[in-house]
Amino acid sequence: MNPFANEIGGEEAQIVYGDGDFDVVRSGTYVTCAVTGKRIPLEGLKYWSVDHQEAYIDGETSVQRYKQLAGLTK
Repeated sequence: MNPFANEIGGEEAQIVYGDGDFDVVRSGTYVTCAVTGKRIPLEGLKYWSVDHQEAYIDGETSVQRYKQLAGLTK
């Protein structure tokens, strides 16, 4: 992951997350991680939830959020 992800400029993209891919509804250079609030460059976007339509900065964060939404953690 890019250690300078929060310094990404430009506009935030609006994305529709699908199974295995995503569609850009509004052009931009990044999306925001639903857990950390960090910016994720579109070319580095690998983790998201189709059900919750949110992006995650990395795999560990996506698992953390899954557990939280499933009521497995506080």
